[in-house]
Amino acid sequence: MLSFDQEIATLARALIGTRLLVRGVGGTVLETEAYGRNDPASHSFRGPTTRNAAMFGPPGGVYVYLSYGCHLCLNVVGREGEAVLIRAMRPEVGLVRMRERRNRDGLLLTGPGRTGQALGISLADNGKRFGDAEFVLEPCKDAVRLLVGPRIGITRAADLPWRFGLAGAPGLSRAFPVQDPTEQTDATGDFILR
Repeated sequence: MLSFDQEIATLARALIGTRLLVRGVGGTVLETEAYGRNDPASHSFRGPTTRNAAMFGPPGGVYVYLSYGCHLCLNVVGREGEAVLIRAMRPEVGLVRMRERRNRDGLLLTGPGRTGQALGISLADNGKRFGDAEFVLEPCKDAVRLLVGPRIGITRAADLPWRFGLAGAPGLSRAFPVQDPTEQTDATGDFILR
């Protein structure tokens, strides 16, 4: 069983390869990005607000926010004030519905905005819980090779190696720096094989 109550970068790594379904639509998580409590790039950095209240709820919560005024982004809440952004997934279940929502065949779950749209995420989902009937998250049972890189699309603390991806998977939101997954370590010195 997946534990949400763990160090945020560890949770972001653990989510790679999981199967995420929102109201019966989704697939395999391919790319995540971690945001910590004392992280200047995190929505929680300045403390609780109406917008980020779900980040201060119990681990395993759903945090949804509007990015650039038009993209709804899905996050998995970890410890208080911490969350993992779902950046990309492999579409596997509910393809017809996802195509209708995206009004196209390609690029269904590549990037956090497209992912939110294809999964049918709404602001009303903010504060819901993973593990209920609407938000299912099944742990990955296989070992996976992880890619590690700096976060993207932010200006503060962008150099932190808190973006994780499934090595060799098509459909990542953006390429990772060139690396050898069998030798690469992250900032903690941990090997990125899990």
